[in-house]
Amino acid sequence: MAIVKGTLKLKGRLENVTYYTRRGSDQIIARTISGPTKEKLATDPNYAVFRKHQNEWKGCTKFGSLTRHAFGKLHRLADYNLTPVLNKTGKELMKLEPADDLGHRQIRLSQYKQVMENFNFNRENPFNTILRVGIAGDIDREKLKGTVTVPLINAKNDLVNIQRLPYFRLIIVIGTVADMHFDEALNEYVPAIVDLHGTYNVLNSKWYPYTCIVAGQIMTVQMTDEQQALLSDDITVLLSMAVEFGTVDILGNPEAVEYAGCGKVLVSK
Repeated sequence: MAIVKGTLKLKGRLENVTYYTRRGSDQIIARTISGPTKEKLATDPNYAVFRKHQNEWKGCTKFGSLTRHAFGKLHRLADYNLTPVLNKTGKELMKLEPADDLGHRQIRLSQYKQVMENFNFNRENPFNTILRVGIAGDIDREKLKGTVTVPLINAKNDLVNIQRLPYFRLIIVIGTVADMHFDEALNEYVPAIVDLHGTYNVLNSKWYPYTCIVAGQIMTVQMTDEQQALLSDDITVLLSMAVEFGTVDILGNPEAVEYAGCGKVLVSK
């Protein structure tokens, strides 16, 4: 590493040297780029194991991205980035597969569905600390149908409205995640059933004033007949729920406020 002096204002990479600054300093630092080249990583026999791990990680990132889709866009309420956590979950599931299949190990969430139970989209204010009533969720796998039983909600007592917004609503989502396996012909990881990986259906309640009392209710959400026909043992069905808070738009109608709310996976089946 070297410090560049004089009038040179270069930043970035020039051949095998990178120029950069550090936080709190305007000095430009030069550092040579070390390590194997891309070509060496791709072809050198000494990096064969590295390539296998790299191949598996690509499968994990595909799993993580599409699993997030099964939450039905409820990740918009998350207070942290869900995707890296889901990627890691995929990797942990891979580790449960035979080690001698390194490079081609499957991601079989269907065998370990419990890992997604109570998966919270929020760390600072988890779902159960915001909506303080007993929620019961259930999944009918054959019908790809989710049911949530919500007791009476006295919003002033049972709902923690951190931003003191005037409206709230309840959202439930039924979603599906397929196991991932390595396709030799395509040389990549693919879902066991493409049309059931990261798919979902959403039900939104109406907007309620924060000062109201909401009667107990049963909320039901279901996927299509065509999707039901594709269901197999390779599929994990997720039932998620969220509370979203809203304000008033220019026309006086309720509208969602970005990041205002929380959610979690209720059931994984």
